[in-house]
Amino acid sequence: MMREDAVDPMALFRAINAEATLNLARQAAQAGVKRFVFVSTIKVSGEGRDEPYRETDVPAPEDAYAISKWEAEQGLRRIAQETGLEVVILRPPLVYGPGVKANFLRLMQMVARGWPLPLGAIRNRRSVLYLGNFVDAIRACVEHPAAAGQTFLLDDGEAVSTPDLIRALATAMGRPARLVPVPVGVLQLAGALMGKRAAVARLTGSLFVDSSAIRSRLGWTPPFSMEAGLAATVAESA
Repeated sequence: MMREDAVDPMALFRAINAEATLNLARQAAQAGVKRFVFVSTIKVSGEGRDEPYRETDVPAPEDAYAISKWEAEQGLRRIAQETGLEVVILRPPLVYGPGVKANFLRLMQMVARGWPLPLGAIRNRRSVLYLGNFVDAIRACVEHPAAAGQTFLLDDGEAVSTPDLIRALATAMGRPARLVPVPVGVLQLAGALMGKRAAVARLTGSLFVDSSAIRSRLGWTPPFSMEAGLAATVAESA
């Protein structure tokens, strides 16, 4: 598992996300593969702002993980020019679904246990992507002729606030959403004092996308609503 707290996280992420990806792409081109779909990350676009990200934005990766993904994207475009390999780049936001881990799983566990969460005053906008929608988008990018050479941002079709996501999770679990309206400034101060500034920033800040490009170019729409995706996630995680 790659860790951002490794001794040299940049070297580790670069070896896996960039160098290994580009080696695979070169071998694919040599083997006669026509199209290569690369799963990048929305973090290549940036870490969050109060307006939606679009494919036309200037990339602004900040951490080692995002920088390594951006290096892979650039390398893949060079390989495409040199070999004729059709490259499609996808930048998903947070992906959830059966078997989800990390912060999303922890949030589910807290909602399931009925813990009061001090997040009721947050007014942000976050994009998320259900695994079933992600797989369907990949299929479309493999099959559709117009996907060649494109970069697409993906989401479930709606941006939600952190409190609304918790309410939707609680509904899927048949549990009450116990939200306490603690001011965002207090949360940020607590995060700074506990060394959790980045985690609090993700909970309180906005990071959402405009996914209209893949919809208009490929005629793709997410086959599952966020509510359906959360219900499936909860059912498989129970």
